[in-house]
Amino acid sequence: MGIDLEIENYMGEKNKKQEYSRYQLFWLVTLRVLIGWYFLYEGVIKVLSPNWTSFGYLKDSKGIFAPLFSMLTENASIMNLVDTINMYGLVFIGLSLVLGAYVRTASIGGIALLSLYYLSHPPLLDVVYMMRPEGSYLWVDKNLIILCTLFIIILFPTSKQIGLDRIFIKKKNA
Repeated sequence: MGIDLEIENYMGEKNKKQEYSRYQLFWLVTLRVLIGWYFLYEGVIKVLSPNWTSFGYLKDSKGIFAPLFSMLTENASIMNLVDTINMYGLVFIGLSLVLGAYVRTASIGGIALLSLYYLSHPPLLDVVYMMRPEGSYLWVDKNLIILCTLFIIILFPTSKQIGLDRIFIKKKNA
């Protein structure tokens, strides 16, 4: 019963303007833009690298879905599709977050991509990958941290105050 009331209250409040202090708004927008920059840069670098492919990353998977990820590498057409979705998905997510446009959709897409990355290369004990990770992790890595940050961006929709979503909402309500 309590959860239903909370959901109902959230849904009822959904269309109301969020009130943040200047500092809260500044840091939430800064967080959104920084995470967006990270996605955008990762995508642009892949798009501009003509020989980039996720083939090695997928082949090196040690997670629970390793057989599935490895299977994707067996067909060149599927690999091309996976690479295209990955590259341009990163660019779309990054641009959306930086510009504050379609932030909820971009965040959900980012959560999906990061979940796949995490499941492909989970930070577990005694697991060795071909490409050494940036640090020594146990269960928590940058993919999980950024994934959780995207949930925060969804829950605190600053793009409705600072971002293109503000313009889109005005046009929709006009």
